[in-house]
Amino acid sequence: MHQALFQSSLFLDAPISISGLRYLPDFIDADTEAALLATIDQQPWLNDLKRRVQHYGWRYDYKARGIGHDLRIGAIPNWLAGLCERLSAEGIFSHTPDQVIINEYQPGQGISPHVDCVPCFGDTIASLSLGSDCVMDFTHATTGEKQSRLLEPRSLLVLSGDARYHWHHAIPARKSDKWRGQTIPRARRISLTFRTVIT
Repeated sequence: MHQALFQSSLFLDAPISISGLRYLPDFIDADTEAALLATIDQQPWLNDLKRRVQHYGWRYDYKARGIGHDLRIGAIPNWLAGLCERLSAEGIFSHTPDQVIINEYQPGQGISPHVDCVPCFGDTIASLSLGSDCVMDFTHATTGEKQSRLLEPRSLLVLSGDARYHWHHAIPARKSDKWRGQTIPRARRISLTFRTVIT
């Protein structure tokens, strides 16, 4: 089966049951994905973490776990501004995102369970996946309920309401994922996380 059809069929039987979580497959097309990846790789990477990152608009202080006025970098660059404006125009954000963090995940890399800084960022978080599938795990902060979602390349994950504030999200550090009885090997994945800064 063609990979894209295979991936889509895996996701069809995974209804979203977390309030405030939206999954939008094929939010961008393959040409846009390729152009974004090429542009991202022309930009300087930071090695502050185990994974490489880029910050736009505002820099997030991982040690202090916060954002201050002194961490303002400047305007979102033109090659990202169109996506920010689209997210606002389509009603995904009530205000145009003014902060983007780009993360690179090599196979075997992940991110620990967390809720994005509540006093730092607004009530919507959106993440665009490029390059590779991965499974993201969600754990309810109070009940401990667990759910998982396959994130496909070019898909957009939107967290608001309960999904934003009451569910921890994480990417386990592994080189492949088990999903609906299939083993899906990971390749290099790039995520673009869009947020609005509370100042």
